[in-house]
Amino acid sequence: MKVAIDAQLAVGTATGIGEYVRGLVDALRAGGLDVVELSDPKLDPWRFDRRVVWDQIVLPQRVRQVQADVMHCASGTVPLGLAIPYVVTVHDVAWLRVQAHARPYARYYFGRFSMDRYRHASAIAVDSAFSRDELLEAARQLDPNLVRVVYPGVARDYCELERRGGDGVTILAIGTVERRKNLEVLIEALAFLPKARLVSVGPYTPYQDECEGIARVLGVRERVEFRGYIPREELLELCARAAVVAVPSTYEGFGYAAAQALCAGIPAVVSDQASLPEIVGADAQVVPVGSIQGWVEALGAALRGEDDARAAAGREGAIARFTWSKSARDMRAAYELAFASR
Repeated sequence: MKVAIDAQLAVGTATGIGEYVRGLVDALRAGGLDVVELSDPKLDPWRFDRRVVWDQIVLPQRVRQVQADVMHCASGTVPLGLAIPYVVTVHDVAWLRVQAHARPYARYYFGRFSMDRYRHASAIAVDSAFSRDELLEAARQLDPNLVRVVYPGVARDYCELERRGGDGVTILAIGTVERRKNLEVLIEALAFLPKARLVSVGPYTPYQDECEGIARVLGVRERVEFRGYIPREELLELCARAAVVAVPSTYEGFGYAAAQALCAGIPAVVSDQASLPEIVGADAQVVPVGSIQGWVEALGAALRGEDDARAAAGREGAIARFTWSKSARDMRAAYELAFASR
């Protein structure tokens, strides 16, 4: 069985889905599966028109060229012209839930258009039980028996990270600076945490400008750093020293930043929304998403080192939950189901 996997979102400034594809491919190959990564660095995956060209024109051609038996649409979008069985990973249904500010054509393509293609999949993987419920609610025509929860893994460099002790001041936020990440809550909390600083790491969107404006109004702009997309070595160094990783998102299909923090032994504070309570369990503080007082108290405790012991104690269990080898085994079972359906 030869499996082709859409790796286009691992091109360039890869974010959560790019991390997902890279980790999964390595684990599948380690398990002896014949996997072909398909991508084109000439097509910017973050431009909508280039993304559609890749999905609907280039990708089906590449699949035919490599003579794959099964296609894994790992980024959540599916070509119309696929002639072989396919498995799709639906990371979330954010385009139907929290992207009302986006352009209508993008909402349609990543939302209803993609939902219609899921009906023809041989199997569907989702990143959490929350995402499974969301998908089945949004696409009632889907067969629930085909939708399986497959937790992504966390990369080895996080699991093996040597913590140098929290620095007592750094609140680290990891991910694209977009509205659903809800960074404004952390900025408002800074006004009550005079010794703290917020370091945001991730690609820019116009929402960052709003956050900078809020920080200026509150008089904390000099304590907020937007570093954009940084090299992995620099990110790991930040993780080794940060006092806490904060994930105040209003919507997450999985919450990679939270899972990475747990596996790295870093104290984490997350919102009570979407998949985040499911992912962290009892290993991190969970705070009502809009409670500024709650965030101030939780972050203050983490900055003082009060969560360090819990983070260290929960690390081994988190690493066991989020292993790429287990994800690969579960995905291979989905591929075999698709292969048999030919």
